[in-house]
Amino acid sequence: MVFSKVEPSYFSKDGCRIIWSGIDEDDVDTVVLNKDELDQLVEILKNNNVGKVELEDNFSEILINSDVVQFRLKDRDQLEANTREFREKILEYAKIPHDPLYVQVFPKEFYPSVWIQKDDDAKPSEKKSQKPTSLLNAILSSKTKGAEVSESDIFRIISTRRSTRKFSKTKVEDWKIEKILAAADTAPSAGNFQGLEVFYVKSKKAKEALVEAANRQPFVNAPLVLVFCMNPSRVKMNFSPEMLAKFSLQDATLAASYSQLVATALGLSSIWIGMIDEDKVKQVLGTDLRPSSILCIGYPDVRKSPKSRRKLKDLIHVLED
Repeated sequence: MVFSKVEPSYFSKDGCRIIWSGIDEDDVDTVVLNKDELDQLVEILKNNNVGKVELEDNFSEILINSDVVQFRLKDRDQLEANTREFREKILEYAKIPHDPLYVQVFPKEFYPSVWIQKDDDAKPSEKKSQKPTSLLNAILSSKTKGAEVSESDIFRIISTRRSTRKFSKTKVEDWKIEKILAAADTAPSAGNFQGLEVFYVKSKKAKEALVEAANRQPFVNAPLVLVFCMNPSRVKMNFSPEMLAKFSLQDATLAASYSQLVATALGLSSIWIGMIDEDKVKQVLGTDLRPSSILCIGYPDVRKSPKSRRKLKDLIHVLED
């Protein structure tokens, strides 16, 4: 991976996305920084200093040395960038005037003012860290009532989600499945009538049949398979059948979205399947309810970073007086 560029965050003009590129066009890695993290990084770089920026997950960190910037990230490979090039692009992005940073070569007797401690060298007392409050627990668990969830935690989860089409054979833990299903139940719905049903498919035979019903997409046979179906009969509102069906489709879509984001918060990956033969899916499930989507979830065989998206100025259309 080679450090390539810095671009705006999807959610805030004050944060940023730092991009690394690989050999293939699809091979990219991304680190998302919030405003505080970016400000700390800029402060170190604009003064030509060395130092460390701890990221909000309490595990990841950025180590700025005189020659290389290292990103030590939780559950991900370490990323690096040449300090001079990295400094130039970060300060340009932050619109900070700066002079070129020239590389200085020192004799072997020189000892740098900062050293990178190896994990194995840490003292036992330093290895113990307080377990952070997770986004998932703060949202769903009664044990963490009153816990504060930072906006940047939510945005980080949303912005780092990426579809996965190849899952490992690792079993998804039951407690994670329960949380994913609970997330679907918390999703907003028309009139709070929850015009949807969720089918949790455990049967291997049923999963194989769903592969056929989903245009033979093999990744439908994932460790965790959820089928979201419309149930407009639950929506007790005085509207036309067409409008009630629309409400039900929206309810099922929102529920699937909530489950997908919570799966990401739990360290899992997913793929949303919309290309389905509805009649075949109904037959597999043994229901007359119309399916809206299949959500396939599991641990990714290879964890990848999200792809770049449209710029907000191209996506958002503002109507003004």
